[in-house]
Amino acid sequence: MKIILCGYNWSGCEALRYLVQRKHNIFVFTHKSKYFESNMAEYCKRYKIQYSFNKISLSNLPFKPDLIISISYKFKIPNNVLETSKYKPFNLHPSLLPKYKGCSSIPWVIINNEEHTGYTYHYMNSEYDSGNIILQKKIKIHKFDIQSTLYYRVMFDSLTRLSEVIKLVKKGYMGKKQKGKGKYFSRGAPFEGKIKKGWSKEKKNRFIRSMIFPPRPLAKYKNRFIKNIQDLIK
Repeated sequence: MKIILCGYNWSGCEALRYLVQRKHNIFVFTHKSKYFESNMAEYCKRYKIQYSFNKISLSNLPFKPDLIISISYKFKIPNNVLETSKYKPFNLHPSLLPKYKGCSSIPWVIINNEEHTGYTYHYMNSEYDSGNIILQKKIKIHKFDIQSTLYYRVMFDSLTRLSEVIKLVKKGYMGKKQKGKGKYFSRGAPFEGKIKKGWSKEKKNRFIRSMIFPPRPLAKYKNRFIKNIQDLIK
């Protein structure tokens, strides 16, 4: 198949590796990061895959795709681009939609003391994270989870289901409508990355855990970076 992969981070790289192994004709749209997490451009060079740092648009499509896949891509894909795909385009989102829409679902489920999160493969439409659900799975949040451990557990499990999702999409499975609207959590560190006065010890601890994802900055308190609750009393 001719596939356009809009991706980023470790999850985007792993999706690319899977697609390459199955010998699809792939073009990648990605974006740069100051933290250099699993640079997709390097993966593309390794596999000799063409890629672009430009936002995907109708004018820069390399071919008419059979399928468009979005994995951790930060830009909204225009409707006129989605309409070029032979099969319905889909996205992988790291939460149990419609809960925790947006780009910061992983830290927020830790902060809010949720017992479970998960992932959702869903069709893309004109609204963020609102399309019909193709596949969804619940994953337990452990008391020791930090942002990075939860991210990798969720995304690793989700990518083992990519083949299954592609088969469902090609068969014309329409998916299930999301129940409710959910809340949107925008990109960026919650509370600007700062621990607030008046929080309970438990909330401070959850917030510290939610911010641990090297090499990104840790939680901050009085101009100090905090890696565990004991650092607050030093």
